[in-house]
Amino acid sequence: MGSTYSVKYVRTDAVAPAAVLKAETEAILAELDAQVSTYRPDSLIERFNEAPAGTCQPMPQGVLDLVTAGDRLHRESEGAFDLTLEPLLNLWGFGPKAKGEAVPSADQLAETLQRIGQHHVRIDGQRLCKDADVEVDFNSIAAGYAVDRIIDRLGELGVRSYLVEATGELKAAGLKPDGSHWRIGLEAPRADQRVAQRIVKLDGYGISTSGDYRNYFEENGHRYSHTLNPLTGLPVDHRLAAVTVADPSTLRADGLSTLLMVLGPDAGMAFAEHNAIAAFFVTREGDGFVTRTTAEFERLFAAGDEQ
Repeated sequence: MGSTYSVKYVRTDAVAPAAVLKAETEAILAELDAQVSTYRPDSLIERFNEAPAGTCQPMPQGVLDLVTAGDRLHRESEGAFDLTLEPLLNLWGFGPKAKGEAVPSADQLAETLQRIGQHHVRIDGQRLCKDADVEVDFNSIAAGYAVDRIIDRLGELGVRSYLVEATGELKAAGLKPDGSHWRIGLEAPRADQRVAQRIVKLDGYGISTSGDYRNYFEENGHRYSHTLNPLTGLPVDHRLAAVTVADPSTLRADGLSTLLMVLGPDAGMAFAEHNAIAAFFVTREGDGFVTRTTAEFERLFAAGDEQ
């Protein structure tokens, strides 16, 4: 995934040796890389992406699970979440086959939008099929899925208390040996330094943050975010700087944070409240930032938070 991972856990007599835990963790990451990486041409999903419209390919259950999760997010958001954005990401300079960051022409954008649409992808038994020349990109949910997969395997190997992180998506459960909770900091949306804006205690929840403050480019004085709206093909252009989501499924937290980032501060907050999503919004106001949380976020974290 072009990034890092970390696993912290409490060792007991029931837990397998550290070398076994590391080997099993890296086996999962290697498997996912071979299945869903868009940065290696021999991955299963890149072979699918290169195949012509009207074809189907057998896929392992993990890939099909990712598509199923993406379909749910796509339906819930009425298209604001979409797994087929890779051509758009490449066009704007943010994808694996990008040729440089630049604002595309109206004709380039219109042509590329013809190749976007998750409704063109379907599951047929154990096969993944497409009826148009679309390309699937799981980068909006793959890291969260990796965390969930690692945790499931560690559980089979005796681990009960852990903090598992992959490319910034994480989940924690249980207590540390001193009886305290795992604590994580929600990062302030600043490109110049890393500052914890709020610290929360985690037990059984995955956390994912999406933001536009690190991956963007500027042209003619305008800032273009790497978060793209699949309905327009354009980078999001609103005051929402970052959004954090907590969910028992790290995969779902990963996807929801992307979805809310696309919707923006007002529509995103309305969506999160309507669907009882635990979300923490950071919005630009003048030269500073304003934070808002959903009722579900406060229900989960306010009582024991450290400010």
